[in-house]
Amino acid sequence: MNKKVLTIAGLALTALLGGCANTAALEESVANLGNKVDQLSAEVSSLKSEQGQLASTVRSAKSAAMDAKAEAKRANDRLDNMATRYKK
Repeated sequence: MNKKVLTIAGLALTALLGGCANTAALEESVANLGNKVDQLSAEVSSLKSEQGQLASTVRSAKSAAMDAKAEAKRANDRLDNMATRYKK
């Protein structure tokens, strides 16, 4: 029984020490992930700015379309009034 416990403890200690010896690769991986997160954060910021500009353009276009619609309605009303008054 003691041999099993000692064997398991030895394997666990070996695995623990083996895991600690490979910290350089782990640190490099964490640094790479940090760089990727920074790149994605910059991209998200850029996309938010672009989306804000597009939203402003859409609001402007919608306003222009509503103005054109109102002007067309006013012109049609004037034409309708002219047609009812005209007699041969």
